[in-house]
Amino acid sequence: MADDFYSVLGVPKDAGADAIKKAYRKLARDLHPDKNPGNKDAETRFKAVNRAYETLHDPKKRGLYDEFGEEALREGFDADKARAYRQWQSQGGNGFRGGAGGFGGGRTVNLEDLFGGAYTRGAEGDLGDLFGRRRRGPMKGQDLEQEITVDFETAVRGTTLQLRRPDSTETVTVRIPPGADEGSRVRIPGQGGQSPNGGPSGDLVLVIHVRPHPLFKREGDDLHLEVPIRVSEAVRGTKVKVPTFEGAVSVKVPPSTQSGTVLRVRGKGVSRKGRPQGDLYIRFMVHVPQPRSDRDAAELDRVVDELARLEDPNLRQHLDVDLGQ
Repeated sequence: MADDFYSVLGVPKDAGADAIKKAYRKLARDLHPDKNPGNKDAETRFKAVNRAYETLHDPKKRGLYDEFGEEALREGFDADKARAYRQWQSQGGNGFRGGAGGFGGGRTVNLEDLFGGAYTRGAEGDLGDLFGRRRRGPMKGQDLEQEITVDFETAVRGTTLQLRRPDSTETVTVRIPPGADEGSRVRIPGQGGQSPNGGPSGDLVLVIHVRPHPLFKREGDDLHLEVPIRVSEAVRGTKVKVPTFEGAVSVKVPPSTQSGTVLRVRGKGVSRKGRPQGDLYIRFMVHVPQPRSDRDAAELDRVVDELARLEDPNLRQHLDVDLGQ
């Protein structure tokens, strides 16, 4: 029996979207293959965490999962027909042609009309295609899953890669769309396993892992960047040039900027098809100068003494509280 997706992420079933994202990011970071080389257990759990998040972070998929379980994730699943079939079962099979009694005021309903010809009298298994299972005849080949790791910039910009199929020596051209994130899944139709009886080939599903970037952190479609500034720049204000994936931009540091101040630059985050472009959040970090000689140290002491005359003597007064024992 498959693990419950909520248990996999360690969140309650009524968890909000933010709690689900937070739990996923922590687990994905802790279980990432780059941090656990050769650890098969961590690799298995990492895959399970990505599959759980892929479902629970999508409101539509989550709703179907809550209602029907993993069966709802099968290809071809029809929720309306599944509900109708469930209702038919709850009526003991009555109310439809071939059964006794009535449904909805005595109306008789033909199962073939309800399920589009999927029902065959006396062959209960034929109802299986309501839940994504095919009837007899040519079967689609098995979907194949392959994990790939790309660098941060490739994930943001998108790219085209030549990959070897996991079941052969043949290569296939795949396109990673701009904005791919850790755990994103890209489906390449017809590049999976071959059908056992002449049906269409399955699909190749790529599970994407993203290497960390030395400068940028990502949250959804937003990017975060720490920018060091000098004490003089923090006091007087200045303009600094910062990198983005669309080219460097100049941003203003307001006078009297405190360390940790965050500036939002709209539209300089991650771009994904069908979504507004994310933003870039710049956190300014004031850098205290480090003296390189005794002379520098003496000069710095003199400057600091002058600066101390202007500082607030009650800066930490709000911390002087009795928290009890």
